[in-house]
Amino acid sequence: MLGHGAHVQCVGKGRKERSTPLTKVAQQALRCWLKEPRKRGATALFPNMHGGKLSADGVQALLNKYVTQARERCVSLRSKRVSPHVLRHSAAMELLQAGVDCSVIARWLGHEAMETTLTYLHAHLELKESALAKLKPYERAKAERFRPHDWLLEFLNAL
Repeated sequence: MLGHGAHVQCVGKGRKERSTPLTKVAQQALRCWLKEPRKRGATALFPNMHGGKLSADGVQALLNKYVTQARERCVSLRSKRVSPHVLRHSAAMELLQAGVDCSVIARWLGHEAMETTLTYLHAHLELKESALAKLKPYERAKAERFRPHDWLLEFLNAL
């Protein structure tokens, strides 16, 4: 469905139906795709070579094909494993890093239990910790003892 609230309906693991919102870039790409002529009387949005629905194996084969091409240009991609599941995890991490609440991510991913989604939160915290570990400690020229102003001491004593 394109337009306001654009999304795609997918049947995922466990035959669960999921609605996935589309970004503006994805909507534009989909509009262009819909203008392409259909091959072999295909009725599916993303058909296989016979015009039927694209299977999970078909998605994996296409992803492998394009990841292989991308590795020729992007050296860092050569040492990485890329799968639909990895892309799913990447999307969840991006949502988390963008400040999206874990409960929203859980629903978006179709997780039954919130605990499943919390693994992303822990991974996110580990990323922060590893980034902090790479920092050099701040060194002052001279360590000074904190000496509060009289007005601060008066305020604290009045509490």
